Amino acid sequence: MGYDRTVSVKGSFEQVQREVRDALAEQGFGVLTEIDVQATLKAKLGHDMEPYLILGACNPPLAHQALEADRSIGLLLPCNVVVRADGDQVVVQAVDPGTMVTLTGLDAMAPVAREATLRLDAALASLKGTGA
Repeated sequence: MGYDRTVSVKGSFEQVQREVRDALAEQGFGVLTEIDVQATLKAKLGHDMEPYLILGACNPPLAHQALEADRSIGLLLPCNVVVRADGDQVVVQAVDPGTMVTLTGLDAMAPVAREATLRLDAALASLKGTGA
């Protein structure tokens, strides 16, 4: 089972991660959390790696609907979006909201997942980078 929605964009990591934040905001998602995996692994393990951010994106109306259907869905919230360098491109990945339906087995989660998928796909499709 696939669990991601992925695009690759040409451009600098800094530029693309700013575009990702803007694209998410345009679709009603706020970034609640940010994990700089590169910095964390360097500080804790002395490990060098490419730039890698995990953004915890939340669309409050959709989160509310999901929580009303299943209080335990908080285990799958917020929607994680990864922005990572990959050679001369930046890969942007969002968790597929359909996993909420698959994992919970709740029909009530389907409309929330559909709407979240539409919004995340629109955000990903809007990324331009340089030459993408």
